[in-house]
Parts: sequence; C-alpha cells; structure tokens
Amino acid sequence: MSSEPSSTGTSPRTPRPGTQKSSGAVTKKGERTKEKPAAPLPPVGEEEPKNPENFVWNFLYRLGCFRTQNSISAEIKGGSLQGLALKNTHFQGILTYIIRYEEYQCSGVLETDFAELCTRSGYTDFPKVVTRPRPNQNFVPSASMSEKATQDDQRLSASCSQNSLESKYVFFRPTIQVELEQEDSKVVKEIYIRGWRVEDRILGIFSKCLPSLSQLQAINFWKVGLTDNTLATFIALLPLCSSTLRKVSLEGNPIPEQSYYKLMGLDSTIAHLSLRNNNIDDYGAQLLGQALSTLHTSNRTLVSLNLAFNHIGDEGAGYIADGLRLNRSLLWLSLAHNRIQDKGALKLAEVLRPFELTHKEVVERRRLLLEKGSQERSRSEVVKKEEKSGPGQSPTQGTPKKEDASKAGKGKVTIPEQKMSKGKGTKTGSKEKRSILLESEQLVVETTEMVNPLLEPVEHRDGKVFLPGNKVLLHLNLLRNRITEVGLEAFLTAVQYQVQVSKPKTSAKGPLGLLWLSLAKNCFDPQCPTYTMIQELMLPRDPVKAKVKEEEGTAI
Repeated sequence: MSSEPSSTGTSPRTPRPGTQKSSGAVTKKGERTKEKPAAPLPPVGEEEPKNPENFVWNFLYRLGCFRTQNSISAEIKGGSLQGLALKNTHFQGILTYIIRYEEYQCSGVLETDFAELCTRSGYTDFPKVVTRPRPNQNFVPSASMSEKATQDDQRLSASCSQNSLESKYVFFRPTIQVELEQEDSKVVKEIYIRGWRVEDRILGIFSKCLPSLSQLQAINFWKVGLTDNTLATFIALLPLCSSTLRKVSLEGNPIPEQSYYKLMGLDSTIAHLSLRNNNIDDYGAQLLGQALSTLHTSNRTLVSLNLAFNHIGDEGAGYIADGLRLNRSLLWLSLAHNRIQDKGALKLAEVLRPFELTHKEVVERRRLLLEKGSQERSRSEVVKKEEKSGPGQSPTQGTPKKEDASKAGKGKVTIPEQKMSKGKGTKTGSKEKRSILLESEQLVVETTEMVNPLLEPVEHRDGKVFLPGNKVLLHLNLLRNRITEVGLEAFLTAVQYQVQVSKPKTSAKGPLGLLWLSLAKNCFDPQCPTYTMIQELMLPRDPVKAKVKEEEGTAI
C-alpha cells in the first residue's frame, strides 16, 4: 500500500488491491473494456458530488466488490474491500457508512435495540429507556439510609455547582418509560412517552424495534406533539406490532384534521382508546361516530373509548349517539368535561331505549332478512341430502360429508348477521347432524360478534318499526357537562326501561344495559327528585356499589 501513488484516478494499479477480478485482466483482450469504469474517477482534491452516498455505492458496484447491498457485510469480512486506496475524500468514511446502515436484527430488548438504532441513525443525544416507577410501592427507609440522605442533602446545599443542578433536574429530560413483566425483567408490557416531541425519525426507529416486543400491550403518548403526518405514520406502525397490543392512549395531542377515527378502522385491533384533551369538536365527533358504526359497517374490536376533556357539543353528541345505534361492541364511553347540553343528552338517551328505524335502515333490514332466509334454506337442503345419502354409504364415506357440512356451516356464519334459528334446525336432519351444525354455528357466532342489530326482534307501532335500544353499553360518563333537568328526564326514562327489560340475575349471558351512569356536576340541583330516582335505580345495578352495600349489611 505504501508503494502506490497518491493519485487514485490516474494510476492503473489502483483498482488491483480492491478486487480480485481486475488482477490479470490487462493480458486478455476481452477484458480491456472492464477498465473503463476506472477512468472517470475524480482525482484527489476535486469537488465532491452532491450525493456522495450514491457515488460510493456505484463505485463499489462497478468494481464488483458485491452484487447487492445486502451482501456488503460478507464482502467486508472477506477482505475484498480492505485493499482499496481510499485517499480521496469521497471514500474516506465509506466503511463507517456501510456498517452504520447495515440492517440491524433487533433482539427484543428495547433498551439495547433503541440505543443501537439511534446510534446507527446518527443520534448523539437520544432519550434513554428507563423503568416506569411504581407509585404503590410502600417504601420505609431505614435509619442508616435516612442518615445518608441527610448527609447528601447537606452536601448538595453546600455545593451548588452546575453539575449538581444538572443532576438534580435529570428527571425532566426526555425518557421512554416502560413497564416490565414481573416474571421477566426484560419483557416490555407498556410504553410511556410524555412531554417531548416525537418526530418521524423516532417513529422510524420504533417501526424497527417495536415489532420485536412480543408481549407489548399498551402504548401511551402524552403531549408528544403529534401532527397529521406523524399520526398517519404511527397508525401504519401499529399493524407491525405484536397481536397483544390492545391499548393506545394519545392524550394531549390536538391535530388540525382530527383524523383520530383512523385508529378505529375495520382492520384495527385496538380494544381501548383514549383521546382525552385533544380539542375534539363536533366535526371530530362526527368522524368518530361514523367509525363506531354506519348502515353497512361497524367496529367490532373497540371496547372502551375515552373522549373526556374535549370540545364536543350537542351536535357532536348526536353523532356519537348515531354511532351507538348499530354498534354492539363498545362497553365503556366517557364524554366527561365537554359541552353537551340537553339536546345532545336527549340523543344519547334515545339510543338506550327502543328507537324508530329510518327508511334506509328498514330497507337494509329487509335485505338482511332475505339473505338470512336463503342461507337457512341452503343449509336445510344440505342436511336433507346427507340424510338421503347416509344409509347407502359406508361409515368411512359418510364421515367426511359431515365434516364438509360443518365446514360449510362455519363459513356461512362468520358474518354476524347470519345466525341460524333453532326452529329451522328442528325441522331438518337427525339429532346428531343438527347438534353438529348448531354447535359449530354457535361457536363461530360467539367468537365473532353478536347478531347484526338490524336483525334483532322489532316492534311495530302505527306503521313504524322500532328497534330495541343499545343494551351493550355498560358505562356512560357525562360528568361536568351542561345538562339540565330536561336531559335528566330522558335518562330516567331510559334507565327505567332497561331496569324493566334486563334482569342481571336471570339473564346473565345476555346484555345487561347500563350498570354505571355518571351525571354529576351538571346544570341541575343534586337534590332534585329526578336525579335522586336515577341514583336509586342505578345503585343495585352497579356491581361495585352493590357488593359494598352487601358487605356492609353482613357486617352489621
């Protein structure tokens, strides 16, 4: 290497140490054309190109050092790049660049993976991964520890240097707090980020290290400065994570387009979503209500939705109520600390008792009934054919047909609104075949979702169709809104209806209706008779309060 000339572009011997293919190529006539790529290389001191990385990759590819960028590690270890005379400024940091952007295989330890990926991305001062402190740990210091703490406090007060001040405020530096499994101290369950801006660069690093966390259950972003673009990037990141991820909290992140509804798509697996303090107004509530349910679609995974501390008014509450008409998965809803008045309260109370179907909903109900009838007839024909062909075949030939029939029944019942009635099963087929079909269908129905609400039993009044109210919602929080006694009357009627039709002790498997309703701190007197009656009706339905009352009674 010391005998080589300093000019890499003019010396014909320069490419020889870098690759084995160029050695001895001058003696062959057909190999002369392979020396042409070495001619345009710039000499030392010439101005660098605009994209030095692309120039580096093209240079190495022309030399034949590697076939693809994925094989660069093997080429480096093999020594084919060790002989390159990298005296030109274009190539001085080439090996560092290649090693930095080599694909990194995450180990599943977030602290190690995040630090390594930040270093490879060029971060010099990145947040640290720390364990989230547990607030309910009862810690009693000993006498020796208290004495040591007193001595440390005296030293800190005596020497108020810059280093001591920096160490005192380390708590306020950006960190990634994690909650770990008790059995395994390296398995991350939840991630908490609060009070510092999460940019696309950090989300790009998360897209590489979060999928390796096999037990990740929750992601909490509190005031991280999300934008419409970063929220879209975060939503695209969620499908890459483990299937155990069920909770997402994006609190204190107002965005102009209010596109939080994209977290509730049909392919979403989020069960618990918190959107507190995001300045969501009636427009954002409209998008969220449509994500809960429309005439043809309905969210089937979301169990709890927290919309407290926003700017939702009567119009937005109406949109949320429209989403609850045909949604049968949401169990917990909080609209506390909003701007809902009596008009919005009436809309919310309306869906908790029988409500009238619109013309479009009636038409859709008829269409679903026709599909259900045709599917039941086709299933009955399959069972009849099995009965006729059963005696003439051997048991080995008859058994697969039973399995095929059960598979066909399973495929047809995967849609929630295609549940087969028991009456049809009694008329067709023997007891064994009927039991197999019913068990398979009931299993599929229980694992997906209950029947489409439009196929529920309805009431006909004066030529109008009334659907039973939403009795799946168990928890409704309307604390600190602007509801008066007019809205209270509507909720009293809804609670009286649900108490009358649903009895938790007798129908434990079916929907129970509201078990917890919070209307405190609104614009009415807490001692008014309407509010008192609501509390009296809800007290025995609340399982927590009922249990406490029962324990108090047994103690007395």
